[in-house]
This record gives sequence, C-alpha cells and structure tokens, in this order.
Amino acid sequence: MHRNAYVLLLATTLFWGGNAVAGKLAVGHASPMLLTSLRWAFAAAFLGAVGWSRLRVDWAVARRQLWLLVALGGLGFTAFNAALYSALNFTSAINASIEQAGMPMVIFAANFILFRMRVSWGQILGFLLSLTGIALTASHGDLRSLLALDMNFGDALMLIAVLVYSAYTVALRFKPDIHWLSLMIVMTSAAVVTSLPFVAWEIGTGRAIAPDATGWAITAYMVLFPSILAQIFYIRGVELIGANRAGLFINMVPIFGTLLSVMIIGEDFQLYHAVAIVLVLGGIWLAEHSGRKMASAEELLAAEKHSSDA
Repeated sequence: MHRNAYVLLLATTLFWGGNAVAGKLAVGHASPMLLTSLRWAFAAAFLGAVGWSRLRVDWAVARRQLWLLVALGGLGFTAFNAALYSALNFTSAINASIEQAGMPMVIFAANFILFRMRVSWGQILGFLLSLTGIALTASHGDLRSLLALDMNFGDALMLIAVLVYSAYTVALRFKPDIHWLSLMIVMTSAAVVTSLPFVAWEIGTGRAIAPDATGWAITAYMVLFPSILAQIFYIRGVELIGANRAGLFINMVPIFGTLLSVMIIGEDFQLYHAVAIVLVLGGIWLAEHSGRKMASAEELLAAEKHSSDA
C-alpha cells in the first residue's frame, strides 16, 4: 500500500514540476492568459463529464458558498497560473521551480499571523533558511540586488504567484465539506470565468498568441497531467498514507522542476541554484520536523492531563 502511495505521489510532483517547464516551452507558441484559460476550460469539461452526478448531490451545499469557491478558483487556478506563465517569459524555469518551494513557508507565516498558530524556534529558523534560499534565487545569486530593488521582472512575478497560491491554500480551510470531484468542477469552472477578463486584456493589447501545434501539445500536457492526473494521484496518496506524510512529497516539485529544466530545455544550473535548493528544502524539513515534535509534545501533555483528571 505504501509503495503505491509513493509511486502516485512522486508522479504527482513530477507532473507539477513539469508545469513550469511546459510554461517555458510555451513562450512564443501560446500567450500566458490564453494558455491559462484553455487549460482550465478543458479540465473543467473533462471533470464535469466524469463527475456531474456527484456535483448534483453536492450542489445544495456548494451553492451556499459559491462566491468563496469562485474566489478560490480565481485565486489558486487563474491568478497563480497567469502569473507563473507570464513570469516564464522573463525568467528561467529553474528559478520558477525553486521559488515555488517558498509556498510552505509563506503558508506557515500566514497561519501564524492570521490564526495565531503556535510556532517553535525550529520553525522560525526553518522559515528564515527557506526565505534566504528564495531571495538567493530571485537575486540570481547576488543578494545586494534585492537591496537595490534590482530584480528580474519574471522573478518578481513568481514571488507574487507564490503569495497568491499561499493565500489560496490558507483560504482552503473555509471550503465547504463536499466531495473533491465536486470541488474541482466548481473551482475549475470558476477559473475559466475569471480568466476571461485576462484573455480580453491580452487580446485588446495585442499580446495574444493563438496556440500553434506546439502550443496545443503543451496545453494537452497541462490539462492531462498537472490539472487532472496530479490532483487524482495526490488525493489517492493522501488517502493511503495521510495528509502530513503526503504533504512532504511536495518538496520534490522544485527538484523535478530543476532537473526537467536542465534535461529538456537545457537551462544552465548555477551554484546559487544548488545552494538555494539546500536552503529551501532544509528550511522546510527543519520547520516540519520541529512542528511535528511540538505537536507530539502537546498531544502527550494533553493525554497526561486527561489521565490525571480521570
């Protein structure tokens, strides 16, 4: 059972790591906003065909929080991918992959600020290490450029994308209790609707590029692998080994993204990329390890208190 979960979760992170590479390959073959809209339009059509009966069962609950689901789809699916694909016009897929690894730490900080979740010194140190790795990547190995506010436009867009997806993840705690398939149908449909103003802007400003044969092939990859299969595999992986253990596999996304960028696109892997990966993943590991220890200590304390009360 565990072996099946590991295969599914590794495939999931491979597909997600390939999303940045696909976005880089799409430059000149399909414009970012059209690419985002087409990706979610096809995904919504497929998921709707498969899960329509399930959505009918859940619709009464989903309708009561429809605006929240529309906001989640617009934020996590439309805004994030529009920023990601736009960023790849100006920065490397390696940079985009490593910078995405900052999401767990931004989520951690948001939960602390907004919901006063307890943190340990290990989590704080892990956050700072990951933040240093992201800054090193965004500054292309020269942290002084950040002090001078001299940052590549693509890397700045990626940092916005990271903030957007982190906000989406934190907001997921408020989603209605419905089947994952119903949730995906509503949010992908919302992504299509919320992407249309971006597409209109792209067409109106003359920036739109209709997909050619390569663009359609990339779109097909994005629909089938990062949008559909990755979601299904991840959910099944969580069912097999639990959310906490499955979540650790997300740390593989920047690794796969970097390897695919070098192998497929031929991007140069610099020393600062290696240092940044070590800092980011090391920081995430330290934060999660410290968080698990703190949670275990709290559970033990609660058990002892319950035993003494009894």
